[in-house]
Amino acid sequence: MSEDHAVDGAAAEMLPLMEAQLLGQPPHLTRVDVAAQAGVPLAVAVELWRLLGFPQMDDDVVAFTDADVTALRLAGDLIDLGILPADSQAALVRTWGRSFARLAEWQVDMLAQLVTDAATAGSDEGDPAGPHGEDGPTDAVVGVLPKIEELQNYAWRRHLASAAGRALSDGRAAAGEAAVPQGVCFVDIVGYTSRSRELDETGLVDWLEAFEDRASRVALDHGGRVIKTIGDEILIVAGTAHDAAAVAWELTRRGADPEDPFPAVRAGVAWGAVVARLGDVCGPTVNIAARLTSHARPGAVLVDRGAHDVLCPDHAERPTGSVPGPWRLKRLSRTSVKGYSRLESWVLREPRG
Repeated sequence: MSEDHAVDGAAAEMLPLMEAQLLGQPPHLTRVDVAAQAGVPLAVAVELWRLLGFPQMDDDVVAFTDADVTALRLAGDLIDLGILPADSQAALVRTWGRSFARLAEWQVDMLAQLVTDAATAGSDEGDPAGPHGEDGPTDAVVGVLPKIEELQNYAWRRHLASAAGRALSDGRAAAGEAAVPQGVCFVDIVGYTSRSRELDETGLVDWLEAFEDRASRVALDHGGRVIKTIGDEILIVAGTAHDAAAVAWELTRRGADPEDPFPAVRAGVAWGAVVARLGDVCGPTVNIAARLTSHARPGAVLVDRGAHDVLCPDHAERPTGSVPGPWRLKRLSRTSVKGYSRLESWVLREPRG
């Protein structure tokens, strides 16, 4: 037997054990059984599983456990309580599923080395089960799962508290509105395509992770919050235009420093109403910030009319102290970008003082 076939055989033997450990018990129910025991119509159950991103099963496939019954029953309760309203149910559940799917993919990559180490240790000792018990590598993984689960739950609750605080402070909870004034900052790596060609897969991942880590730290230090990363681009929002400008300025400054490993970037900042939706943001303000970024020169920060009016040195609401300023702004000729035929923009200059 070849080494590849041996590995495939070991993985095939390990999969049922791992699945049983992760799900709490071996699968013993069909989707018809789950829907019936949960008291939920099968069509509703199938649609929920589809929105969560789970592979669809035939009615006679045994692939579910008692945990699926409990989860489906809870989902039905949330629907009945109006927590999962019909008008937003699909989008919310789909986003939920995608978020956890991405998290699970990352965690599997993280745990793969643990499985490998456990299997190797067992082989070195001449015991196929390894030093971790009857199931060897599976026990090694399951042993750390409660710790990951507890930390994951903690992070979720802390972020929930932070999100609730933001909703209360900007009046969304009281007014029932999703659109609030925010500063939006897009930051884009200069020369990403050429740089990515020079790196192997591991090097590219490490480079992008370093970029995201540094950008996230700067955003947090200046009152911003990372919404998402899109390859070589990162989207940040802040409660004020000054904070958004400070984030953009600091990131472009670091990118222009030859002694700093942070890559050269360009940025766009816009201020105005932003629609918050399922952890993402959208609306004209976001679109304008993105267009300005694509139009900016390497190392430059472009701001729109909304941000200009707030950042203007003579503006009465200009803060002092920790926020750089007063900013200097140089007006550019009106530009034509996708969706905006005559977009006003200004180059952010080094602040006075």
